[in-house]
Amino acid sequence: MADWTRRGLASATAAAGLTLGASRVRAAPNETGLDATGQAVAASGFIFETAPYPQCHASTLVETASGRLAAAWFGGTHERNPDVEIWFALNDGEHWGVPVSVATGVQADGSRLPTWNPVLFQPPGAPLTLFYKVGPSPQSWWGMVMTSDDEGRTWSEPRRLPDGVLGPIKNKPVLLADGAWLSPSSVEAGEGVGAHAGAGWSLIFERSEDQGRTWSLSPPAPSPLNIDAIQPSILFHPDGSLQAVARTRQGMVASTWSRDGGRTWAPLGAVDLPNPNSANDAVTLKDGRHLMIYNHAAHRAETPGKGPRWPLCLALSDDGVGWRRVLTLESEPVRDGYAYPAVIQTRDGMVHATYTHNRTRIRHVVIDPSRLP
Repeated sequence: MADWTRRGLASATAAAGLTLGASRVRAAPNETGLDATGQAVAASGFIFETAPYPQCHASTLVETASGRLAAAWFGGTHERNPDVEIWFALNDGEHWGVPVSVATGVQADGSRLPTWNPVLFQPPGAPLTLFYKVGPSPQSWWGMVMTSDDEGRTWSEPRRLPDGVLGPIKNKPVLLADGAWLSPSSVEAGEGVGAHAGAGWSLIFERSEDQGRTWSLSPPAPSPLNIDAIQPSILFHPDGSLQAVARTRQGMVASTWSRDGGRTWAPLGAVDLPNPNSANDAVTLKDGRHLMIYNHAAHRAETPGKGPRWPLCLALSDDGVGWRRVLTLESEPVRDGYAYPAVIQTRDGMVHATYTHNRTRIRHVVIDPSRLP
């Protein structure tokens, strides 16, 4: 059972199905200089304390059809090692269950390849869906998918997505007003087959109008400013337009817009947040504000194009362009940082986030968005 840190808001946390332990950890100050304890952070703890592998990364989080939380990540000796598998845990309403391996990269001939970047998706009236990647590297991986009719207790046989369809690269798909699924994807230099082979770092969006049976792909989001962007997440705006925000090599969070349901996208620009070439995630809240979880850091002079993956922060925006940093979740330097966050808002209004904690554990944080400044 996760060792949860009591922060107040006990009723909200209980509604989210979490058990709070008696121990405490130091809360980082938020952007206003106030300690987060008793403010927005309702609970914080690890999904597991020990694991049968030394490293884990790239968590994903979803609320299932019954309102439970489920999470997945990859774990193994280290990223790119053939023993890396996809691990899954379900919160039973009181605590996180023991994680189990649900997918490997074992091939038909008995050889083995690493798995990567699981993404959970719960479409209404459909099975819980798990997307992930298999392959020796992001330049040559391919997309896989499997489904569960019992909230992850058992899974279908995995199947490979069609050539050129990678599935959501890191962040969650979204359900559009017309019922279509929109998957935020991307390719890296030399990656892919068919129309997107060798496309460099580019944002691609995959749209399905038949619950994932077939997919159509957008053209890459144009990049006249030579912005290298991957791993987008999708936001909704009142006028019906969509916005995607993404990781870049250029030191800022990239942004692109669509006014046709994700079929085509405007040229890449930037929002006013830094990015140290590290993944972020974002969600449009029920109150219309947009929330991003990200590393508020810059590139180091000795490592241009790459910066530290701390601190880990939350930012809010009213329009998707101007963002204000409102909370710091982690600030203490650690070797592998606090990385690859995932964020959702559950039906009770609470925000849940997971992220890699120094490549050894997955932390889960519960946030009350009404208490964010």
